[in-house]
Amino acid sequence: MNKQKEFNKINKDIKSIKIQGARNIALQGFKAYKLIPTQISKKKILSQRQTEPLLTNILKQADNLTLQQLTKKLNQNQEIINKQTLKLIKNNSVVFTHCHSSTVIRALINAKNKGRKFEVYNTETRPLYQGRLTAKQLKKAGIKVTMFIDSASAIALTKTQQTKKANFVFFGADAITKKGAVNKTGSGMIAQIAKSNKIPVYILADSLKYIPKIKIEQRSPKELWKNKNIKIKNPAFELIKKKYITAIISELGILSHKEFLKEVKKI
Repeated sequence: MNKQKEFNKINKDIKSIKIQGARNIALQGFKAYKLIPTQISKKKILSQRQTEPLLTNILKQADNLTLQQLTKKLNQNQEIINKQTLKLIKNNSVVFTHCHSSTVIRALINAKNKGRKFEVYNTETRPLYQGRLTAKQLKKAGIKVTMFIDSASAIALTKTQQTKKANFVFFGADAITKKGAVNKTGSGMIAQIAKSNKIPVYILADSLKYIPKIKIEQRSPKELWKNKNIKIKNPAFELIKKKYITAIISELGILSHKEFLKEVKKI
């Protein structure tokens, strides 16, 4: 495959969410840029997904980094996040998560490998069902996982005859902004339910996902329903307001949203 064809394929796969997860998108976008390192290429890559500050921040450094150096940096940051997250997870914990976050999954698998015995409740995450990938990856790692439909989030978070009360909510983040964290649609609602039930909400994310403000991506209505007679809105992400966030777990430590903003501005 020549460089142009490979470049086009990566862009197409990012746009269609065949490549998903902020880390994977950033690495593949970086790879695409290195194939054809021009400003036009950079604009093309960034246009595929609006809500990807990790990709934006990495492409700003792309001319001074190799793929090997970038991967090493992201892995080192993930190891710190793993260690910080491990401090929170106790035996018999119930962790709730939404959508698919490679950062959250890696942190949970690390906890399992360190001997923690816990289980995960997760959502299917409509309309593209990214939660199924989360469930498969956790199950493969030997972690007990139970998946719920999105509209049963309150049932999954609170104690019922069929469920235990969640001890934590772990979200990944596509962006961390001045107002909070941006994650898959449904995250804001889940955070509100968690807050009202005194369940702490943690954002697990690399500090490279920080951006002061960001535009929320609107995806095709056809992902929800191919009905031209009905007006459909399909926002890909929503804001988790800072008042609902217990702490942000990054390579900078376990910090409140306010503390995180203070530290990330020093970098």
